[in-house]
Amino acid sequence: MLLVPPPFDPELAAALAAVGPSVPSGPSLADIAALHALPEPAVPVYDLTDGGAFTTTDLTVPGPDGAPGVSLLVIRPSAPPANGPRPVIYHSHGGGMVLGNNRAGVELVLEWARELDAVVVSVEYRLAPEHPYPAGVEDVYAGLLWTARHAGELGGDPERIVVAGASAGGGLTAALALLARDRRGPRPLAQVLMYPMLDDRNDSLSAHQMAGVGAWDRTANETAWTAVLGDARGGPDVPAYAAPARASDLSGLPPAFLDVGSAETFRDEVVDYASRIWQAGGVAELHVWPGGFHGFDAFAPHTALARTARAARIAWLRRLLAP
Repeated sequence: MLLVPPPFDPELAAALAAVGPSVPSGPSLADIAALHALPEPAVPVYDLTDGGAFTTTDLTVPGPDGAPGVSLLVIRPSAPPANGPRPVIYHSHGGGMVLGNNRAGVELVLEWARELDAVVVSVEYRLAPEHPYPAGVEDVYAGLLWTARHAGELGGDPERIVVAGASAGGGLTAALALLARDRRGPRPLAQVLMYPMLDDRNDSLSAHQMAGVGAWDRTANETAWTAVLGDARGGPDVPAYAAPARASDLSGLPPAFLDVGSAETFRDEVVDYASRIWQAGGVAELHVWPGGFHGFDAFAPHTALARTARAARIAWLRRLLAP
């Protein structure tokens, strides 16, 4: 059967075409190794303080047993709180679990912090392939443990921690919710899964449909999952904390917001994950953005679809956090 990919939103298609071949489908394992050998950029490409509206602090907190400490970026509103302790957004960055640091993607959640008067804590986790599963998710869990225990010191409310992430960060966030449930750890108030990377099997219809198309295709996805799981990728023994789509029980999880583009690799695994949360008696809000490719709202934030997607997340969080 010929698989025809759904069309991109016209504004997004124009934005993608404008940069042409400078947006690859994803890195190879050799590319990843070369990128890891480069020094980190000296400064972020955007102002983390938003012109002084926020103050930033870098912390190193205890990591998993026997592992190095975990780096957290804490971003707090500079003004005094208007209504007591603030909600906390605990953010896990994207990058296929092979790239990025705790500054990557923070501009998305800073929008929420501005609108909702929230504290942001962004976690840096060890990257594959040098640090395969379970290093990344265990780092993210260790950071959440510290954040929940010390939220008050940050001006935050330990009862109102929202865990969030995009792409690989969304997958790690889903895994974090499962891990916190099963270990009886801190219970997040909610989870925000933006086009999350959930399934190492990489064999959905949308993965095949979008092969070679868009910003993160099936080949890139296979490369990243292989870096994380090695020869176990796609096999029968991959645990849910590595690939949340493997979870057999999605009951007892925090309310979830999930969104994904209709024209991206992850579409079907995200839709299936939301459906199984409902089937388990849970709460989820799902958006499939018509014509959206992977990461479209960060890649082309000026477009109408990106503005709509960003506004929908904030509106959901505002309802959730309303007194």
